[in-house]
Amino acid sequence: MSLANSKMAPSGTRLLLVDDNEAGLAARKSVLEELGYWITTATDPVEALAHFNRGSFSLVITDYKMPRMTGPELIAKLRETDPALPIILISGFVDSLGLSEATTGADIVIQKSSNEVAHLLRAVNRLMKRKAPRKPPASQAAHPLVKAKKIGL
Repeated sequence: MSLANSKMAPSGTRLLLVDDNEAGLAARKSVLEELGYWITTATDPVEALAHFNRGSFSLVITDYKMPRMTGPELIAKLRETDPALPIILISGFVDSLGLSEATTGADIVIQKSSNEVAHLLRAVNRLMKRKAPRKPPASQAAHPLVKAKKIGL
């Protein structure tokens, strides 16, 4: 997937990137800025939480293994404040640790690899297009017609 084929970001779309590997952080930042995203970076989760509490972000991309706090621990703290926040977790340990959306709390989990940039761009585009919340509101979930429809009545 080339950058030329990627859609440009909506004006003012802010992303928070978190990774203790500064080279990986700089590479992702460069690619996403080229597409028009406004990027804030953090080299550790505590710094990321400080940025998050001071600003407004449309999406967060975090590494898994970092000092002081893991990616899933950071995700849990972010979800306390904004449960619908789109979050991507990137890790070199996806297969070996069995990381998934269900085990990490992320919306999308990406394996670090030679295809990482293409997967990351697709994931960002998909999550930025998503308008609906992750789960239906409790009022809809409890409605008898909704339940009947879900079980095929």
